[in-house]
Amino acid sequence: MPTPAELAAMRRALELAERGPTGVNPQVGAVILSPDGDILAEGWHRGAGTPHAEVDALSQLAEGEARGTTAVVTLEPCNHTGRTGPCALALLEAGVSRVIYALQDPNLKAAGGAERLREGGVSVESGVLAEDATALLDGWLEVQRRGRPHVTVKWAQSLDGRAAADDGTSRWITGEEARADVHVRRSAADAIVVGTGTVLADDPALTARTSAGELRERQPQPVVIGSADVPVDAAIRRHPVEPLIYPTRDLHRVLTDLKDRGIQSVFVEGGPTLASAFLRDGLVDEVLVYIAPVLLGGSRLALGDLGVPTMADARRLRTASVTPLGDDLLILAHPVSEGDA
Repeated sequence: MPTPAELAAMRRALELAERGPTGVNPQVGAVILSPDGDILAEGWHRGAGTPHAEVDALSQLAEGEARGTTAVVTLEPCNHTGRTGPCALALLEAGVSRVIYALQDPNLKAAGGAERLREGGVSVESGVLAEDATALLDGWLEVQRRGRPHVTVKWAQSLDGRAAADDGTSRWITGEEARADVHVRRSAADAIVVGTGTVLADDPALTARTSAGELRERQPQPVVIGSADVPVDAAIRRHPVEPLIYPTRDLHRVLTDLKDRGIQSVFVEGGPTLASAFLRDGLVDEVLVYIAPVLLGGSRLALGDLGVPTMADARRLRTASVTPLGDDLLILAHPVSEGDA
């Protein structure tokens, strides 16, 4: 069982971890305690290629000062050599006698540090404040588990399921409150994705803005998928973040590349064709549907072919919430996997 000093050190390590950037690497914090439970050093991971949290903390101690100490870390010390060496080995060589960590590393290439430490005679305890660490690393952990970013597909529709009138006009199906909610969610996402068809038809800026029309401090990475050329004067090219353009229909390839770039969450806003493709390929974790109390009729459906030839093949969703936004409704739902059905 961890001592009160060790629990306090883990809370401090979690605070330190938040200072690090999100992305390809996890946010990790570390605290070195003396045998009496006093904090001797603190560290956190500052990004790819920089010292890991444990090494950052150890670097602040004089030679031999870490002998007999306790290292408190938010994630299992790594056991592989990448841009930096194994943290488990660094702790062993420093003479640390006890290591406490919150979460086991889900990355098989990096895992195994705890076992290496135990083999080296170090006392190891895991699972300390694991729920707090999980909350901190939720996005990164999901990427490790799925092998791709979290994908949210959003669309706005009329009450009868249309995304636009028959002449193609769609501004505005929903009201101001619903549109403001979209911009908040854009800002929270790492990337916003549309197809070239949407770029050519609507020329969207894909920025996250306030109700006053000003740019929010955090802007998503704009992403365009499709074979058509993006015009040189397209609004998306004036986005504060340079857009990524993928001339392909291979969504798996796109998501893999985005994962490798450190993108953890993707917000798909690209119209019926792209939304349907993500759903058809089983690449959606969350669906956001903004429904306006308006009837349009016609053929401009909010979704296209989902590969559902019969009712038995219907894509089932589980509703997580229904939120009124002015006269509109926001339905948040999650696809039901076969194991959940």
